[in-house]
Amino acid sequence: MFTLLLTRNMNTNEYGIWTNIFDYAGYFMLFSGILPFWATRFMARGKEGTVKTSSLGQFSIALAATVIYLPVIVMISRAIGTQAYLLIYLISGLYIFNYYMVAVFESVLRSIKPQAIGYGLLVEEVVKVAVALLLIVGFGQLFLGAILALVISSGIQVLYYAKVLGDEFRQKVNWNYLKEWIKGSAAIAYNAIGAQLISFVLIFLFLYGGSETRAYYQAAFTFTNIIGFSSSLAFAVYPKLLANACPDKEVGVSFRTVLMLAIPLSTLTIVLSSSFLTILNVSYNIAWPVLIALAIDTLIGLIVSFYTSCLMGAEAFEAEGKISLRKLVRSKIFSVFSISYIQAAIALPLVYFVLADLGVAGSVQAVVYVISIMIGVHLSTFIGFYWLMRGSIKLPVAWKSIAKYILASGFMGIVLFLLPNTSTLFLTISKAILGFAIYSSLLLVIDEQARTIVRLIWAEIKGTLSQFKVRNVSGEKGVE
Repeated sequence: MFTLLLTRNMNTNEYGIWTNIFDYAGYFMLFSGILPFWATRFMARGKEGTVKTSSLGQFSIALAATVIYLPVIVMISRAIGTQAYLLIYLISGLYIFNYYMVAVFESVLRSIKPQAIGYGLLVEEVVKVAVALLLIVGFGQLFLGAILALVISSGIQVLYYAKVLGDEFRQKVNWNYLKEWIKGSAAIAYNAIGAQLISFVLIFLFLYGGSETRAYYQAAFTFTNIIGFSSSLAFAVYPKLLANACPDKEVGVSFRTVLMLAIPLSTLTIVLSSSFLTILNVSYNIAWPVLIALAIDTLIGLIVSFYTSCLMGAEAFEAEGKISLRKLVRSKIFSVFSISYIQAAIALPLVYFVLADLGVAGSVQAVVYVISIMIGVHLSTFIGFYWLMRGSIKLPVAWKSIAKYILASGFMGIVLFLLPNTSTLFLTISKAILGFAIYSSLLLVIDEQARTIVRLIWAEIKGTLSQFKVRNVSGEKGVE
């Protein structure tokens, strides 16, 4: 809904400028993951004082990053000729601060209350849409309304997480943790710089491809981002591995469950690519090849992310609360951190050559070429990395189940492809729901695990309702 408000009120040039704001903000979020990385690992291992220590440390880093961002972004806006949006750039500094705090709170919640992250996202999105509707539709403030919606909603999200973690803040600060985390910060900064380096591809898209080219990519990302939500089904695997509470069988079940959702979502995105982009704005309809290519890349990225998180979860060099930089550099974690540098070394020269020398700037073709390069880079580096690490961790793969997901998704895709094309929001969403219903129904017939999951969900719902009934009865007796 938020994206619809933007794409239906901005032309492609304006939407490209809007997304480019956050391309630069990302470089000031480089260090947002340093303390959260260690906080997740320490929290999963039951180290007291982790929440308070990491929050105070993160607050200091967030404040410093925001203060540095403000004067630098003034110079950047002048250099790229976007001074007219300087106020928006400056307000986004508050978003950077909130981003840091959300990152640290979610890192500790992942180990103790992962469901709270889902509620936090729901709170943030509802507030974001409400504020955007008020300011964009009600007061006609397009860019200002959009950035304030992001800042206010993420601020509310921070307050919600702080409330959920209230009991944890009563524990004492352990400055020894912070000292250890800072000791290991060089390796985490190494990872952050590598990740940001590969994202320079988006800067190239804007500078050499034009704002419209960047807008096409972002419009497609709106829908492929939904495919990425499948990874939430494996959210607890990493902290459970850290706590030595996740056997190989559970890892395999988790991987299978992620693909159970990711494969049909990818199929839906590909088959309905034209319709999805049309509901954003008819001017994005021509970018359907971009959405197809990005959906494939996202699915590959999901598999890579699951495997690398399992590798990092299996490492235990700091289990006693002491971080040795030498051991960290020799660990599989550091190998994972190095992948993005290899990818950047391959991708950036190729992307620059395509955009600057082939003369495809400003076109859908340019974005498809860039994403195709990224697909090749992601796939080839993962295959190489998996080959090197094949003896380090066992990842059970249920090929029969995956074949069933592909079969059910393929049938769904054929049915949707044969149905008339849609161009309105209501019909497109209805068609997507119909498609997912077809997939779910067929899968329930042919797959035992799918039926087991439904039974578990129903048992959880009944259990929750029973708890509410018990509480209500107890409350009524207490009143009497």
